[in-house]
Amino acid sequence: MKGGSVDHDRAPAAPDREPAFSLEEALGRLRLRGAIFLRGEYSEPWAYESLPPQDVTAILAPGERQLVLFHVVASGRCWIEAGGERHWARAGDVIVLPYNDQHRMGGSDDATPVPIAQILEPPPWERLPVIRHGLGGAATEVVCGYLSCDDALFDPRLRVFPSVFVTTPPPGPAREWVNASIAYALQQTTRVTADRVVSPTSVPELLLAEILKLYLAAAPASTSGWWKALRDPVLAPALAAIHSAPERKWSVETLAREAHASASALDERFRVVLGLAPIRYLTLWRMHLAEELLRTPDMGLVAVAHRVGYESEEAFSRAFKREHSASPSVWRVRRR
Repeated sequence: MKGGSVDHDRAPAAPDREPAFSLEEALGRLRLRGAIFLRGEYSEPWAYESLPPQDVTAILAPGERQLVLFHVVASGRCWIEAGGERHWARAGDVIVLPYNDQHRMGGSDDATPVPIAQILEPPPWERLPVIRHGLGGAATEVVCGYLSCDDALFDPRLRVFPSVFVTTPPPGPAREWVNASIAYALQQTTRVTADRVVSPTSVPELLLAEILKLYLAAAPASTSGWWKALRDPVLAPALAAIHSAPERKWSVETLAREAHASASALDERFRVVLGLAPIRYLTLWRMHLAEELLRTPDMGLVAVAHRVGYESEEAFSRAFKREHSASPSVWRVRRR
């Protein structure tokens, strides 16, 4: 891919005046508000379709602008679809819907999704609602929570994240902590009035911060100036363009048009804040997204290649191998 006449090997003209936060510091600055709100007890075959985003927000957090949903798979196995892509999750995994996108969820056996309004009692809830749905086969249990946050990290226009992603805490203390935290939150969720249920807010906040740390640790420049870049008037539009359409044939010039800046100004700003040339950032973001898609067994390599901006599986494989020292197929097998 050509980046135009901009010299991608030159150094930035001046150091950044504002220090960048580390990933740990940046996550610590997030102001999250939320709770555990639902348990699902499903049996094969089963599938449901969620409410539209505006209805979910009206029920869970009226007046909030940005809502994040998460599902912890306590037992069993399930899939989730949002944004046209299906991801699988199993016991111990955490599913995150960073923009509260409408989604479908189901089990291993084929089933027609039913609207969740048909299987969930309407609010107000006198106790933590439990969905029991399915035909009595193998069981899957899911614990659901939500958080609201005004940070640019969850701005749907920037699309820092995919519509949905699945994170597997590594075996050991991290996974044990997730399981223990959810068990505690369920135990502490209580009815306080005839129409109000309250659960401890600190648990979902800590849980999401931990999951984001695991997910973002591999993101390009996530430990340098990325957080500042999301708020930068020049970089934010360019990042939004890359994140929302990584499959496009971006050049420095076309990204500069998105940012209403010159190609040289955009290149310099990328280098100053992120320490990367624009096209290098684009490549790293595509590889970051490819890792997430490769964890989905239903998606073939050709589909992954096209989703992240490569016209052929061969071109994608070469690019992926340069970054990971392994082909996509080998990397996928190792991750399994």
